Amino acid sequence: VQLVESGGGLVQAGGSLKLSCAASGRTSRIYVMGWFRQVSGKEREFVAAIRWSGRSTYHAESVKGRFTISKDNAENTVYLQMNSLKPEDTAVYYCAAKTNSYSDLMESNEYGDWGKGTQVTVSS
Repeated sequence: VQLVESGGGLVQAGGSLKLSCAASGRTSRIYVMGWFRQVSGKEREFVAAIRWSGRSTYHAESVKGRFTISKDNAENTVYLQMNSLKPEDTAVYYCAAKTNSYSDLMESNEYGDWGKGTQVTVSS
């Protein structure tokens, strides 16, 4: 599975960004798509996930009520709508595909395919 993220950038605190992740290749193998973020020197952090069917979503407590994951089934694209952004949301955001099961979807090592990441910077 090949994944390409887009939509990152610089935004002021309180602003919004929408990230996209286009999936291609053997997408029939995907159980779950996830968004993770990473700050230099820190571990990769779970942000949100969605079942490939689009029927179930999961969000980290730190982003609940501000971020929303969604999927366009026709385009095999997953989105992360980010509202009310805070400086602590600054990170490289990665999308990832989980092709083994629906379990442990918050664990980054459960995902086998990753995009290259897109930088999100929130200024105060």
